[in-house]
Amino acid sequence: MTAADDARRPDPDDLLVDIAQYVAGNVAPDDEALDTARLCLMDSVGCAAAALDDPECRRRLGPVVPGAVMPGGARVPGTDFELDPVQAAFNTGTLVRWLDYNDTWLAQEWGHPSDNLAAILACGDHLNRAGTPHGRTVRVRDVLGRMIQAHEIQGVLAMGQAFNRVGLDHVILVRIASTAVATALLGGARDEIVSSLSNAWLDGGALRAYRHAPNTGWRKSWAAGDAASRAVRHALMAIRGEMACPSALTAPQWGFQDVVMRGVPLELVQPLGTYVMRHVLFKVSFPAEFHGQTAVEAAIQLHPQVAPRLDEVDRIVIHTQESAVRIISKHGPLDNPADRDHCIQYMVAVALLHGRLVAADYQDDVARDPRIDALRERMIVEQSAEYSADYLDPDKRSIANAIQVFFRNGTHTPRVEIAYPLGHRRRRAEAIPLLREKFRDSMTPHYGTKRTAALLDLLQDATRLDATPVDDLLGMLVLPFIA
Repeated sequence: MTAADDARRPDPDDLLVDIAQYVAGNVAPDDEALDTARLCLMDSVGCAAAALDDPECRRRLGPVVPGAVMPGGARVPGTDFELDPVQAAFNTGTLVRWLDYNDTWLAQEWGHPSDNLAAILACGDHLNRAGTPHGRTVRVRDVLGRMIQAHEIQGVLAMGQAFNRVGLDHVILVRIASTAVATALLGGARDEIVSSLSNAWLDGGALRAYRHAPNTGWRKSWAAGDAASRAVRHALMAIRGEMACPSALTAPQWGFQDVVMRGVPLELVQPLGTYVMRHVLFKVSFPAEFHGQTAVEAAIQLHPQVAPRLDEVDRIVIHTQESAVRIISKHGPLDNPADRDHCIQYMVAVALLHGRLVAADYQDDVARDPRIDALRERMIVEQSAEYSADYLDPDKRSIANAIQVFFRNGTHTPRVEIAYPLGHRRRRAEAIPLLREKFRDSMTPHYGTKRTAALLDLLQDATRLDATPVDDLLGMLVLPFIA
C-alpha cells in the first residue's frame, strides 16, 4: 500500500476507538465488580466441570486434528490438553457454555458474558508458559480486570443493539469483547486493539438459525467457544501488525452497519465502566435459558399443589416478557436437549411434574414421559407489557414470570409471580452460598472432595487468588481427559 493510499484511509470509527481506549486504560475497578468477577470465575470453572459429564461435549474437545498438541501450550480446564491458544479458547468456551448454566446478561440483546473467559484464560496461560516480556506475569487479578472489561463491552453493546432482530446470534458480542481484551492482554496498545476490533466486526455474525426450530442443535452449545477462538486469532494477528480496516462499521454499502444492521448505527448507550459485571445474572439453581428462570422457580412452588392433580389440569397460564415469547415459547416436537432447554413450556412442565429442573431432565429418557407434553399442550404463554418494560429498565432489570394453574372443576392455584431470579443483583447475598454449593456439586465428581475444597478455598481468598499466576490456576484444573 502506498503513502497516497494510506492518506485516503479514514480515521477509525468512533466505536472502535471508544472500546480500544477503555480497554487500554488503567482505570481500577471497584470492589463490588471485583468481588462479582471472582464469583464469575468460580462459577465458570464449575460449569466447565459439569459439562465434562456430557459425551457430546467431550466429543468436541481437543485439537482440531487428532494428535496436533502443543507441549507447553495453553491448558483447558478439566483436561490434560496443551493446545495453541486459539484452539484452547474454543475448548474452554465450549465447556463453560455447554450446559447453558453460566452467567447471563439480558437487554436488547442477550448473552453470557463469562463466555469471554475462554479467550482470557487461553491468552494468559499461553503468555505465562511461553515467557512474558520483561518478566511480566499474568496473575488472576489481571484475569479479573479483563473479565470486567469484557463483560462491560458485551453488555453495554447489548443494551443498545438487538442483533437478534436482524437474525444474528449474540455470540458476535463474545467475539468483539474477547478480541479487545485478548489483544490488550497480549500486549497490544490502542492501535492494535482498533485493528483487531475492526477485523472482528468484518467477520459479520453467526446466524441464530441453530437456536430455533427446526435447526436447533449442538452448535448453540459450542458457538461461544467458536467466537472466543476467533477473537484470539484476531488478537494474535493484530500483535503481529495486521492492518486495520478503519471504517469497518460505517463504510457506505460495505460496512457492518449497512450490510448487517440495515443502516442502523451501532452505539454505546452509556460510558464503559463496571456496570455490567455488577449487575450480571447468575444461574444458581436451574440450567435453563434465563428468560425462564423465574418461571421455573414459580412452577416449583406450585409443584405440591399440581403434581397430585395432573389429570385435572385444564390450562396453565404463563405471563412473561416479550423476549421470552420470541425466543423460548415453543410448540410441537422438541428434538433434542438443545431444543428442550430453550423451551419455557418444557421447563415449566418438568418443574410442575417433578419439583426440580436439572441438566439430566433435558435428556431423552426424561423427555419421553408423556405427562410432559400433555402439560405443554395445556399451556398459554402471554406477554405482559409491565414485565417487558421492567425487563429493559436499567434500574430494575427484572426477568419476571407468573404462573397460574386452572383445574377442570373451576378451582385454581394462586398466581405465583417472581420478578427477580435468584441470581439477580437484588438477591446476590441469598445466592452466594448456593453458588458455592453449585461449584462443589459440579467439581467433586471429577476432582474429588479434597481437591475441590482446596480450589474453593483459593477462589474465596481474594488476596491469595489475585496474586496467583494464571498458569498455576490452570495447572490446578488439569485432569486426565477421557474421550
